Amino acid sequence: MKSFRKELWFNIPTRRGFVNITQQVEECLRESGIQEGLCLVNPMHISASVFINDDESGLHHDYEKWLERLAPHEPIDQYRHNDTGEDNADAHMKRQVMGREVVVAITNGELDFGTWEQIFYGEFDGKRKKRVLVKIIGE
Repeated sequence: MKSFRKELWFNIPTRRGFVNITQQVEECLRESGIQEGLCLVNPMHISASVFINDDESGLHHDYEKWLERLAPHEPIDQYRHNDTGEDNADAHMKRQVMGREVVVAITNGELDFGTWEQIFYGEFDGKRKKRVLVKIIGE
């Protein structure tokens, strides 16, 4: 069995944002040379997410509105976590809802997606450099 590891780096200029990272993950798969196996993709930060869904701007807008209703950023004093001087408690909660990682099957050297599926990096406390781990195992 072979193993491949690579870090992707992102610096989202806004507090929140969604980035389609499917092509970067596919490039990692090509670099790995693995034909059959599994691909794990996860952010190495507790205020960001990786998830799979459709690449449709209306859906991303709806996510933004829905997440802000679930865990509004302001007022920041509504969260105990922010008593430490942070202002990102909402980002931790948004990450929890959107998930920590995805695992995608690899078949014949391709990510084995369903119709419309794409991989996204979700940032909930941006304006700084963060990394995403891509770990691929297989033959």
